[in-house]
Amino acid sequence: MDLESLTRTSGEWLKATGPDSDIVMSSRIRLARNLAQFPFPSRADDSVRAEVDELLKTQLAKHPAGRKLNYIVVSGLELLDRQMLVERQLISREHSESHGQRGVGISDEENVSIMVNEEDHLRIQVLRSGFALDDCWQEINAIDDAIEADRTYAFSDRLGYLTACPTNCGTGIRVSVLMHLPGLVHTKEITKVFQALQKINLAVRGLYGEGSQAMGDFYQISNQVTLGKSEEQLIRTIKDVVPNIVSYERRVRQELVSKNRRGLHDQVSRAYGILKTARTISSEETMDLLSSVRLGINLGLIDDMEIPLINELFVHTQPAHLQKIRHEKLETVDRNVARADYIRQRLNERR
Repeated sequence: MDLESLTRTSGEWLKATGPDSDIVMSSRIRLARNLAQFPFPSRADDSVRAEVDELLKTQLAKHPAGRKLNYIVVSGLELLDRQMLVERQLISREHSESHGQRGVGISDEENVSIMVNEEDHLRIQVLRSGFALDDCWQEINAIDDAIEADRTYAFSDRLGYLTACPTNCGTGIRVSVLMHLPGLVHTKEITKVFQALQKINLAVRGLYGEGSQAMGDFYQISNQVTLGKSEEQLIRTIKDVVPNIVSYERRVRQELVSKNRRGLHDQVSRAYGILKTARTISSEETMDLLSSVRLGINLGLIDDMEIPLINELFVHTQPAHLQKIRHEKLETVDRNVARADYIRQRLNERR
Protein backbone atom coordinates (compact mmCIF):
# COMPACT_ATOMS: atom_id res chain seq x y z
CA MET A 1 0.00 0.00 0.00
CA ASP A 2 1.34 3.39 -1.03
CA LEU A 3 0.96 5.61 2.03
CA GLU A 4 1.35 8.73 -0.11
CA SER A 5 -1.81 7.78 -2.01
CA LEU A 6 -3.85 7.82 1.20
CA THR A 7 -3.82 11.61 1.16
CA ARG A 8 -5.86 11.49 -2.05
CA THR A 9 -8.44 8.94 -0.91
CA SER A 10 -10.68 8.14 2.03
CA GLY A 11 -11.82 4.90 3.62
CA GLU A 12 -15.06 3.30 2.55
CA TRP A 13 -16.48 3.90 6.04
CA LEU A 14 -16.41 7.67 5.37
CA LYS A 15 -18.62 7.44 2.27
CA ALA A 16 -21.89 7.90 4.23
CA THR A 17 -23.54 5.03 2.35
CA GLY A 18 -24.61 2.94 5.34
CA PRO A 19 -27.87 2.93 7.32
CA ASP A 20 -28.53 6.01 9.48
CA SER A 21 -25.25 7.55 8.29
CA ASP A 22 -26.59 11.05 8.94
CA ILE A 23 -25.99 10.31 12.64
CA VAL A 24 -23.94 7.10 12.79
CA MET A 25 -20.73 7.77 10.92
CA SER A 26 -19.38 4.25 11.36
CA SER A 27 -19.77 0.89 13.06
CA ARG A 28 -16.77 -1.07 14.27
CA ILE A 29 -16.07 -4.46 15.80
CA ARG A 30 -12.64 -5.37 17.13
CA LEU A 31 -11.38 -8.75 18.37
CA ALA A 32 -8.33 -9.26 20.59
CA ARG A 33 -6.50 -12.55 20.09
CA ASN A 34 -3.18 -14.12 21.16
CA LEU A 35 -1.21 -17.12 19.93
CA ALA A 36 -1.03 -19.91 22.49
CA GLN A 37 2.67 -20.69 22.21
CA PHE A 38 4.02 -17.17 22.73
CA PRO A 39 4.05 -14.72 25.67
CA PHE A 40 1.90 -11.61 25.32
CA PRO A 41 3.69 -8.75 23.50
CA SER A 42 4.36 -6.84 26.73
CA ARG A 43 6.29 -9.86 28.07
CA ALA A 44 8.01 -10.78 24.80
CA ASP A 45 11.55 -9.78 23.88
CA ASP A 46 12.45 -8.41 20.46
CA SER A 47 13.25 -11.81 18.98
CA VAL A 48 9.88 -13.25 20.02
CA ARG A 49 8.02 -10.21 18.72
CA ALA A 50 9.84 -10.58 15.40
CA GLU A 51 8.92 -14.27 15.24
CA VAL A 52 5.24 -13.53 15.93
CA ASP A 53 5.24 -10.73 13.35
CA GLU A 54 6.70 -12.98 10.65
CA LEU A 55 4.32 -15.81 11.50
CA LEU A 56 1.22 -13.65 11.36
CA LYS A 57 2.40 -11.69 8.33
CA THR A 58 2.59 -15.02 6.49
CA GLN A 59 -0.83 -15.96 7.81
CA LEU A 60 -2.46 -12.73 6.60
CA ALA A 61 -0.87 -13.19 3.18
CA LYS A 62 -3.21 -16.19 2.75
CA HIS A 63 -6.16 -13.77 2.39
CA PRO A 64 -8.23 -14.92 5.39
CA ALA A 65 -11.90 -15.28 4.44
CA GLY A 66 -10.97 -14.05 0.97
CA ARG A 67 -9.73 -10.70 2.25
CA LYS A 68 -6.65 -9.35 0.45
CA LEU A 69 -4.60 -7.33 2.93
CA ASN A 70 -1.69 -4.99 2.32
CA TYR A 71 0.87 -5.60 5.05
CA ILE A 72 2.70 -2.56 6.40
CA VAL A 73 5.67 -2.88 8.74
CA VAL A 74 4.65 -0.25 11.29
CA SER A 75 7.96 -0.46 13.16
CA GLY A 76 9.72 0.64 9.97
CA LEU A 77 7.62 3.76 9.42
CA GLU A 78 8.48 7.35 10.19
CA LEU A 79 6.51 8.99 13.00
CA LEU A 80 4.44 11.03 10.54
CA ASP A 81 3.34 7.93 8.63
CA ARG A 82 2.39 6.13 11.83
CA GLN A 83 0.42 9.17 12.98
CA MET A 84 -1.44 9.27 9.67
CA LEU A 85 -2.54 5.65 10.12
CA VAL A 86 -3.83 6.57 13.58
CA GLU A 87 -5.78 9.50 12.14
CA ARG A 88 -7.39 7.13 9.63
CA GLN A 89 -8.30 4.77 12.50
CA LEU A 90 -6.29 1.95 10.91
CA ILE A 91 -3.98 1.51 13.89
CA SER A 92 -4.22 2.56 17.52
CA ARG A 93 -2.11 5.24 19.16
CA GLU A 94 -0.57 2.49 21.31
CA HIS A 95 0.45 0.55 18.21
CA SER A 96 2.04 3.65 16.73
CA GLU A 97 4.05 4.44 19.85
CA SER A 98 5.05 0.88 20.81
CA HIS A 99 8.45 -0.77 20.24
CA GLY A 100 9.79 -3.84 18.50
CA GLN A 101 8.68 -5.58 15.31
CA ARG A 102 5.01 -4.93 14.56
CA GLY A 103 2.78 -4.43 11.57
CA VAL A 104 -0.74 -4.07 10.22
CA GLY A 105 -2.69 -5.65 7.39
CA ILE A 106 -5.08 -3.23 5.68
CA SER A 107 -7.69 -3.88 3.00
CA ASP A 108 -7.82 -1.62 -0.05
CA GLU A 109 -11.15 -0.20 1.12
CA GLU A 110 -9.71 0.45 4.61
CA ASN A 111 -12.65 -1.33 6.21
CA VAL A 112 -10.48 -4.16 7.55
CA SER A 113 -7.28 -3.68 9.51
CA ILE A 114 -5.42 -6.31 11.52
CA MET A 115 -2.74 -5.09 13.92
CA VAL A 116 0.08 -7.46 14.81
CA ASN A 117 1.94 -7.08 18.13
CA GLU A 118 -0.17 -4.31 19.58
CA GLU A 119 -1.22 -4.98 23.19
CA ASP A 120 -2.18 -8.44 21.94
CA HIS A 121 -0.67 -10.50 19.13
CA LEU A 122 -3.72 -9.77 16.98
CA ARG A 123 -6.21 -6.93 16.98
CA ILE A 124 -8.69 -7.63 14.18
CA GLN A 125 -10.91 -4.67 13.22
CA VAL A 126 -13.76 -4.30 10.75
CA LEU A 127 -15.34 -0.91 9.97
CA ARG A 128 -18.51 -0.10 8.06
CA SER A 129 -20.29 3.10 7.10
CA GLY A 130 -23.40 3.85 9.13
CA PHE A 131 -25.18 1.56 11.58
CA ALA A 132 -24.10 -1.83 10.23
CA LEU A 133 -22.98 -4.01 13.12
CA ASP A 134 -24.38 -7.21 11.61
CA ASP A 135 -22.23 -6.73 8.51
CA CYS A 136 -19.19 -6.05 10.70
CA TRP A 137 -19.79 -9.18 12.75
CA GLN A 138 -20.33 -11.42 9.74
CA GLU A 139 -17.02 -10.38 8.20
CA ILE A 140 -14.88 -10.26 11.33
CA ASN A 141 -16.18 -13.65 12.47
CA ALA A 142 -15.22 -15.18 9.12
CA ILE A 143 -11.72 -13.64 9.26
CA ASP A 144 -11.24 -14.78 12.86
CA ASP A 145 -12.33 -18.34 12.03
CA ALA A 146 -10.00 -18.47 9.02
CA ILE A 147 -6.99 -17.46 11.12
CA GLU A 148 -7.92 -19.78 13.98
CA ALA A 149 -8.17 -22.70 11.56
CA ASP A 150 -4.39 -22.45 11.11
CA ARG A 151 -3.24 -20.97 14.44
CA THR A 152 -4.01 -21.99 18.01
CA TYR A 153 -5.30 -19.11 20.09
CA ALA A 154 -4.64 -18.70 23.81
CA PHE A 155 -7.95 -19.90 25.28
CA SER A 156 -9.34 -21.03 28.61
CA ASP A 157 -12.52 -23.05 29.06
CA ARG A 158 -13.29 -20.92 32.11
CA LEU A 159 -12.14 -17.47 30.95
CA GLY A 160 -12.50 -17.66 27.19
CA TYR A 161 -9.94 -15.93 24.96
CA LEU A 162 -6.94 -14.83 27.02
CA THR A 163 -5.78 -11.26 26.52
CA ALA A 164 -3.05 -8.97 27.85
CA CYS A 165 -5.63 -6.75 29.58
CA PRO A 166 -8.07 -8.62 31.85
CA THR A 167 -10.95 -6.39 30.71
CA ASN A 168 -10.73 -7.99 27.25
CA CYS A 169 -10.85 -11.60 28.44
CA GLY A 170 -13.79 -13.74 27.43
CA THR A 171 -14.98 -12.86 23.96
CA GLY A 172 -12.19 -10.32 23.41
CA ILE A 173 -14.72 -8.20 21.53
CA ARG A 174 -15.22 -4.45 21.44
CA VAL A 175 -18.35 -3.28 19.66
CA SER A 176 -18.61 0.43 18.93
CA VAL A 177 -20.45 3.01 16.89
CA LEU A 178 -19.20 6.51 16.09
CA MET A 179 -22.09 8.95 16.37
CA HIS A 180 -22.46 12.61 15.39
CA LEU A 181 -24.66 14.22 18.07
CA PRO A 182 -24.59 18.02 17.64
CA GLY A 183 -28.27 18.38 18.53
CA LEU A 184 -27.91 16.65 21.88
CA VAL A 185 -24.74 18.62 22.61
CA HIS A 186 -26.35 21.95 21.69
CA THR A 187 -29.37 21.34 23.93
CA LYS A 188 -27.21 19.81 26.70
CA GLU A 189 -29.32 16.65 26.55
CA ILE A 190 -26.11 14.69 25.94
CA THR A 191 -25.55 14.44 29.70
CA LYS A 192 -28.72 12.38 30.06
CA VAL A 193 -27.49 10.04 27.35
CA PHE A 194 -24.12 9.58 29.08
CA GLN A 195 -25.79 8.80 32.40
CA ALA A 196 -28.11 6.23 30.82
CA LEU A 197 -25.25 4.51 29.00
CA GLN A 198 -23.12 4.28 32.13
CA LYS A 199 -25.93 2.46 33.93
CA ILE A 200 -25.83 -0.35 31.37
CA ASN A 201 -22.00 -0.58 31.30
CA LEU A 202 -21.45 1.16 27.98
CA ALA A 203 -18.48 3.50 27.55
CA VAL A 204 -18.50 6.87 25.81
CA ARG A 205 -15.24 8.09 24.26
CA GLY A 206 -14.02 10.62 21.74
CA LEU A 207 -13.35 10.33 18.02
CA TYR A 208 -10.14 8.31 18.47
CA GLY A 209 -11.36 5.96 21.19
CA GLU A 210 -9.91 5.37 24.62
CA GLY A 211 -8.10 8.34 26.10
CA SER A 212 -9.31 10.79 23.43
CA GLN A 213 -11.51 13.83 23.90
CA ALA A 214 -14.75 14.41 22.06
CA MET A 215 -14.25 16.71 19.07
CA GLY A 216 -16.75 17.93 16.52
CA ASP A 217 -19.64 16.47 18.56
CA PHE A 218 -18.49 12.92 17.76
CA TYR A 219 -18.77 10.18 20.36
CA GLN A 220 -17.84 6.51 20.32
CA ILE A 221 -20.23 4.27 22.23
CA SER A 222 -18.92 0.80 23.06
CA ASN A 223 -19.23 -2.12 25.45
CA GLN A 224 -17.07 -2.23 28.59
CA VAL A 225 -17.71 -5.87 29.50
CA THR A 226 -16.36 -8.75 27.42
CA LEU A 227 -16.52 -11.62 29.93
CA GLY A 228 -19.63 -13.61 30.76
CA LYS A 229 -21.64 -12.75 27.65
CA SER A 230 -21.52 -14.03 24.09
CA GLU A 231 -20.51 -11.92 21.12
CA GLU A 232 -24.12 -11.89 19.92
CA GLN A 233 -25.37 -10.66 23.30
CA LEU A 234 -22.85 -7.83 23.41
CA ILE A 235 -23.67 -6.78 19.85
CA ARG A 236 -27.38 -6.92 20.69
CA THR A 237 -26.88 -4.51 23.60
CA ILE A 238 -25.42 -1.88 21.29
CA LYS A 239 -28.02 -2.59 18.62
CA ASP A 240 -30.82 -2.05 21.13
CA VAL A 241 -29.41 1.25 22.44
CA VAL A 242 -28.23 3.06 19.31
CA PRO A 243 -31.65 3.41 17.58
CA ASN A 244 -32.95 5.19 20.67
CA ILE A 245 -30.08 7.68 20.54
CA VAL A 246 -30.58 8.15 16.80
CA SER A 247 -34.27 8.90 17.36
CA TYR A 248 -33.44 11.25 20.23
CA GLU A 249 -30.90 13.17 18.13
CA ARG A 250 -33.29 13.44 15.18
CA ARG A 251 -36.09 14.69 17.40
CA VAL A 252 -33.85 17.32 18.97
CA ARG A 253 -32.61 18.46 15.55
CA GLN A 254 -36.15 18.95 14.30
CA GLU A 255 -37.06 20.88 17.45
CA LEU A 256 -34.07 23.17 16.89
CA VAL A 257 -35.24 23.84 13.34
CA SER A 258 -38.89 24.41 14.27
CA LYS A 259 -38.09 26.72 17.20
CA ASN A 260 -35.33 28.80 15.60
CA ARG A 261 -34.72 27.88 11.98
CA ARG A 262 -33.30 31.31 11.16
CA GLY A 263 -30.84 31.24 14.05
CA LEU A 264 -29.70 27.68 13.26
CA HIS A 265 -29.39 28.52 9.56
CA ASP A 266 -27.28 31.54 10.48
CA GLN A 267 -24.99 29.43 12.70
CA VAL A 268 -24.51 26.86 9.95
CA SER A 269 -23.96 29.50 7.27
CA ARG A 270 -21.37 31.31 9.38
CA ALA A 271 -19.51 28.05 9.95
CA TYR A 272 -19.58 27.33 6.22
CA GLY A 273 -18.42 30.86 5.42
CA ILE A 274 -15.49 30.73 7.83
CA LEU A 275 -14.32 27.40 6.42
CA LYS A 276 -14.46 28.76 2.85
CA THR A 277 -12.57 31.98 3.63
CA ALA A 278 -10.34 31.49 6.70
CA ARG A 279 -6.58 32.01 6.27
CA THR A 280 -5.58 30.21 9.47
CA ILE A 281 -7.56 27.71 11.53
CA SER A 282 -6.83 25.26 14.31
CA SER A 283 -7.74 21.59 14.31
CA GLU A 284 -10.24 22.07 17.15
CA GLU A 285 -12.05 24.96 15.44
CA THR A 286 -12.12 23.03 12.18
CA MET A 287 -13.82 20.08 13.86
CA ASP A 288 -16.46 22.32 15.43
CA LEU A 289 -17.17 24.18 12.19
CA LEU A 290 -17.31 20.99 10.13
CA SER A 291 -19.75 19.59 12.68
CA SER A 292 -22.07 22.56 12.12
CA VAL A 293 -21.81 22.22 8.35
CA ARG A 294 -22.48 18.48 8.52
CA LEU A 295 -25.58 19.19 10.59
CA GLY A 296 -26.67 21.85 8.11
CA ILE A 297 -26.35 19.51 5.15
CA ASN A 298 -28.41 16.81 6.86
CA LEU A 299 -31.13 19.34 7.74
CA GLY A 300 -31.28 20.76 4.21
CA LEU A 301 -29.84 24.13 5.24
CA ILE A 302 -26.88 23.73 2.85
CA ASP A 303 -27.60 22.34 -0.59
CA ASP A 304 -24.32 22.68 -2.48
CA MET A 305 -22.18 20.32 -0.38
CA GLU A 306 -22.11 16.56 0.23
CA ILE A 307 -21.58 14.60 3.43
CA PRO A 308 -18.74 12.34 2.13
CA LEU A 309 -16.53 15.40 1.51
CA ILE A 310 -17.21 16.75 5.00
CA ASN A 311 -16.49 13.33 6.52
CA GLU A 312 -13.22 13.19 4.60
CA LEU A 313 -12.22 16.66 5.80
CA PHE A 314 -12.56 15.54 9.42
CA VAL A 315 -9.65 13.15 8.71
CA HIS A 316 -7.61 14.99 6.08
CA THR A 317 -7.32 18.15 8.17
CA GLN A 318 -5.61 16.30 11.01
CA PRO A 319 -1.91 17.20 11.59
CA ALA A 320 -0.20 14.22 9.95
CA HIS A 321 -2.40 14.29 6.86
CA LEU A 322 -1.73 17.98 6.31
CA GLN A 323 2.01 17.48 6.53
CA LYS A 324 1.88 14.51 4.16
CA ILE A 325 -0.20 16.55 1.71
CA ARG A 326 2.32 19.40 1.87
CA HIS A 327 5.34 17.03 1.81
CA GLU A 328 6.96 18.85 4.71
CA LYS A 329 7.00 18.97 8.48
CA LEU A 330 5.06 21.93 9.82
CA GLU A 331 4.94 23.63 13.18
CA THR A 332 1.52 24.36 14.70
CA VAL A 333 1.24 27.90 13.28
CA ASP A 334 2.16 26.72 9.78
CA ARG A 335 -0.21 23.77 10.05
CA ASN A 336 -3.06 26.14 10.84
CA VAL A 337 -2.31 28.11 7.66
CA ALA A 338 -1.96 24.93 5.59
CA ARG A 339 -5.23 23.61 7.02
CA ALA A 340 -7.11 26.75 6.03
CA ASP A 341 -5.58 26.66 2.52
CA TYR A 342 -6.54 23.00 2.09
CA ILE A 343 -10.12 23.49 3.30
CA ARG A 344 -10.66 26.49 1.01
CA GLN A 345 -9.35 24.51 -1.93
CA ARG A 346 -11.54 21.47 -1.25
CA LEU A 347 -14.73 23.45 -0.56
CA ASN A 348 -14.35 25.92 -3.39
CA GLU A 349 -13.62 23.23 -5.98
CA ARG A 350 -17.15 21.94 -5.36
CA ARG A 351 -18.73 25.20 -6.54
